[in-house]
Amino acid sequence: MAVAKPYRILIVDDHAIVREGLKQILSEVDDIEVAAEADCSRSALQMARLEPWDMVLMDISMPDRSGLETLELLRKEHPGIKVLMLSMHRETQYAVRALKTGAAGYLNKQSAPDQLVDAIRLVASGKKYISPEVAQELASQVSGERDGLPHEGLSNREYQTLCMIASGLPVSAIADKLALSVKTISMYRARLLKKMQLKNNAELTHYAIKQGLLD
Repeated sequence: MAVAKPYRILIVDDHAIVREGLKQILSEVDDIEVAAEADCSRSALQMARLEPWDMVLMDISMPDRSGLETLELLRKEHPGIKVLMLSMHRETQYAVRALKTGAAGYLNKQSAPDQLVDAIRLVASGKKYISPEVAQELASQVSGERDGLPHEGLSNREYQTLCMIASGLPVSAIADKLALSVKTISMYRARLLKKMQLKNNAELTHYAIKQGLLD
């Protein structure tokens, strides 16, 4: 009887120690193979163009481009690609946004190793991985049990700008970090302030702290 080939995984994380830890965990699993790794968005996109992957295991925070933006690009170029997002952020902060962007699942990095393996198997087999907490959040939104919060209506780039401004970064520093112009970041700032009906950075920062949007 033919032995099933293991799921070929591409790990994308800018921290070498995290990649090594993930590889160590998955090396003990027969049906999962870490076939390659990337340390930034650009490398991940290049590898996705070179060959197909059963699944991409990707951090939501990277130095050159956010995981959400990378996810959007991956899904645009490869509509069928399966991506499991990893993050240190609490699930309610990014999980629903990631799923709406096209992720097949979202897992906190503090999860147990066996939960990681289960999530990979589920996603690689074509299903979705959603934790009970995220399922409840999605159900609340769909059923109308709670009104959507102002920041939930922002685009991924606007949300990223919101968090960076609230963390104390000036517009010029955000522009440098995201490799965008100051004018573009200022446009995102003006747009998100209007959408959220906020007047200035002080109100924005207060909102982000109140909603627990900062690390």
